[in-house]
Order: sequence, then C-alpha cells, then structure tokens
Amino acid sequence: MGEAPAFFADNLMGDSPKKVDSKSKGIETAIVVGSKIYVIDGVDHELGSTVGVRIFDKSTGEWRIPIVLGTKPKPSKDFSAVLLNDDRVLVVRGNSGSSECFWFLEVGTPFVREHEKTLGNEVVAWSKGVLGNVEKPIVISGPSGVGKGTLISKLMKEFPSMFGFSVSHTTRAPRAKEQNGIHYHFTDRNVMESEIKDGKFLEFASVHGNLYGTSVEAVEVVADAGKRCILDIDVQGARSVRASALEAIFIFIAPPSFDELEKRLRARATETEEQIQKRLQNARAELEQGKSSGLFDHILVNDDLETCYEKLKNILCLREAVKSAPKTKSFNLSIKHPVSMIDQKLLINCTAAEDENTSTNMYVLDFLLKGGAPGRTRGLNMYAINPLTDDVNGNNQLHLTSSFD
Repeated sequence: MGEAPAFFADNLMGDSPKKVDSKSKGIETAIVVGSKIYVIDGVDHELGSTVGVRIFDKSTGEWRIPIVLGTKPKPSKDFSAVLLNDDRVLVVRGNSGSSECFWFLEVGTPFVREHEKTLGNEVVAWSKGVLGNVEKPIVISGPSGVGKGTLISKLMKEFPSMFGFSVSHTTRAPRAKEQNGIHYHFTDRNVMESEIKDGKFLEFASVHGNLYGTSVEAVEVVADAGKRCILDIDVQGARSVRASALEAIFIFIAPPSFDELEKRLRARATETEEQIQKRLQNARAELEQGKSSGLFDHILVNDDLETCYEKLKNILCLREAVKSAPKTKSFNLSIKHPVSMIDQKLLINCTAAEDENTSTNMYVLDFLLKGGAPGRTRGLNMYAINPLTDDVNGNNQLHLTSSFD
C-alpha cells in the first residue's frame, strides 16, 4: 500500500505530565503499540460511513487492513486518540455530545485475540464508551415447570421500572400479530450466522431448523434504557453467556424433587405425553448440570413460591426501596479539545451543553472499565475541575466543581 506516512508529534497539552502516545497529520491519528502503528482515519476511504483503521507493521514494512468488529463510530474530522494499557485506544470525537464522543478501539484484548485465532487475520474491535455503570444483568435458568416464569413475572410486577427483557433474534418467519423488534428481531439466516461468527451473540441455538439467540446489543439496549436485563435461558445458553465478556449474576431455579417437577408439568395439562417425556428427559440433564457444574452463582429451590421469591429479592438486594438511577449530566465537546494523560486520568477541555457560550472548561475522565466489544465499554466517570486548585491525582477532591456520575 506504499510507504509509511511521515507523522509528526502533536503534544496537545504542551508540558503535560505524561505525553499522549499519538501522532497526527490531517485527519489521521497514529498510535504505536509495540512493532505496529495503528492509523485511525476520520473518514473510511472505502465505505465513507465509519472511522477507518489501517495497521503498519514496522518489522516488515507492510500495511495491513484488519477485520473490524463491533459497533463502528461515525466519521469525524476532529478527534484525539490515547493508548490505554497497550490493548485498547480511547478515541475522543470532537464536536460531539456525551453519548457519541467516547469510543474504544480494542487492539489486543481477549476478544480481539480470540477472533484473530478464529478468523486467521488481524482483528480490531470498536465499542462505545458510556459514562457511569449499570446493574449486572440477571441470567435465570432452570428446567421447564420449575416456576422461572412465575418468579420473573413477580419481579416485573413489583419493580416495573427496574427490569427489562432483551429481545431475541430468530431466523424463522414472523407469525400472525408478531412485530419485529417487539416479539423477536426477525432476520435472515446468513445475516445471523455472520453476526454469530463476529461474536455479536451471547448465546444461540438451532431449534427445528431455525436459529434463535440473544445478541449483545439486545442486552445493551436494555441497560441503555436504565433497566436491568433479565435473561431467561437454558443451561447451555447460560454456559455461553458465562464464557462471554458479559458480567452477570447467574441463578439456577431447582424443584424440591424430580417427582414434584413431574407433577407440576402434568398439572399444566398443556402438553402431550410425548412432550412431557421429552421435557423430563431434558430436565434431568439440566438439573445435573445446574447443580454440579459451578456455572451458577446461586441455586434456589422453589419449594414454596413466596419463600423462593423473597430469597431471589435478597440475592438482587431488593429488600430496601429501589431508588431511581441518577441521570448523567450531558455535555458537548468543542471542536478543538486538547487532551493529555495524568496517572491514568484523561484531562480534556469541553463545554457544558447548557452553557455553550461560556469559556471552555477543564474536565477529568476517570476509568474503571467494564465490558467492551462487541457491546459497550462502561465505567467512565467525568467531572469538572478547577485547574488552579484541584489535585487531579485525587489527593484533593474537595474542590471538584461538579460531578457527572
């Protein structure tokens, strides 16, 4: 692809305590990681709709175009880039609101390394950075007839604004009155298979020739709405979620005995004998795996429904009144936004959204990163400081002028 570009150093903050490891020319930013230079373009020259990434290998003198996974940011002519922990790059998009300004390009995370082995090619992966944290999703599993649905319904009824369900994907055709995006995300098989290959699904299964699954994005959408996602899936699906990057609480609901489970299944009177026998066969396997695999954080025996429900609320710390999550204050980054790193904290200049005409303010972006590609990277905390009086290293937090967390 030609010779390596001649980049020049761009020290945005002058005499900053720690020099930002990036070099810029025009709308390109280069980040050096070992023997590789990752060149991030404000405009993807092939697609024109997302930020582009190229890799220059200093050891061979060759350019490479990596496979790009995750949710890609839109083009921006005004952005900065900072290397974090040698495995991901924080990209700060200028002239953007708080929901679109922070993006992470993963270059050596476990997710990237795993897909490099699978795909046999260099891989990078994008994820959107989100201010604040969310409650861990809840994975609830158990054999058919154990009462999972009843317990979940009680949670949803008592705490209607706190919990939400992810919408599953399927390759089957919609049935009468089923709406896309509400009952299921209906998709083509080749599309879903491609997204499964790209690691965009937490779990999936083939049922009667059709694919069903839970995408990472479907869970993230629930979290973006300020709710805690509940995943009602089988043991095999729970194992897949456990192997993913999603941090969740895993709860297995067990019957008091196998005989009692059979009684409950028969009492429903909704299935044929053949269907009951199949469910019982599956239940034996699920009970054995659920109780012995170490997969689940908690095992609840549903002997008495109300007692089991109280134990479930205790696990989820729902005994006290549930407070609504604090709203994150919005802001806009100015087109020119000098940045520098101090002790794993990013100093950045931006303007509060509600007061754009005032002079530019100084903010600190703190990192306690959770999640990552192909979902969101959460755990960012941003707060305003007075550079004349505040200690960025945390020894003097009394002078913080405002908090966005």
